[in-house]
Amino acid sequence: MEIFAILLKLVKKGAEADIYLTTWNGKKSILKIRKRKEYRNEILDNRIRTLRTVREATMISEVKQFGISTPLVYFVDSKKFEIYMQFVEGRLVRDLPSNMIIKTCEKIGKMVGTLHNNSIMHGDLTTSNFILLRNKLVILDFGLSQKTERIEDHAIDLRLFKEVLNSAHVEIVNKAWLSFLRGYGKIVGSQRRERVISQVSVIEKRGRYANVV
Repeated sequence: MEIFAILLKLVKKGAEADIYLTTWNGKKSILKIRKRKEYRNEILDNRIRTLRTVREATMISEVKQFGISTPLVYFVDSKKFEIYMQFVEGRLVRDLPSNMIIKTCEKIGKMVGTLHNNSIMHGDLTTSNFILLRNKLVILDFGLSQKTERIEDHAIDLRLFKEVLNSAHVEIVNKAWLSFLRGYGKIVGSQRRERVISQVSVIEKRGRYANVV
């Protein structure tokens, strides 16, 4: 079977990778290409991009066994640092009405709790990395994900999500955060949730101290 991929347009330029809208075997698709870091030695840079490309594709597929919805991975070219993925229809949670964002944050909390229960840190939890398709929530972008059981790493995930709510959804931040924590606690349990939240507070205090200094 012949495989065709036609580049259409740039969707997003990121620090680590560029995202393109394309087609794959006639299907609407997303192409993610990891970019060269000029400040790094070329051999080292190629190795890092190869490892991260393979790791991300593996993680996107692996989390499905935990009941997490992610895009299908169509093809990985580790030599070109490329991943072709399913284009997911739906709306970014970021763009939903405020009442829907609050409601959806509980589902996000459950999803993040499931990842953490399975020793996975997402690394880039923003409302732009979740798509709501009818009642189905899909999580995107595992480019910074890693395997870890450390409370602090899981707290970093929560801290980032809280920061995003505070900057992009300031009018609903408290309700959305509580909704997230409610969902998160339902999965990890109240004791684990409180340990992670406590570590979030520690991270926040470090940040405030650094800003003062």
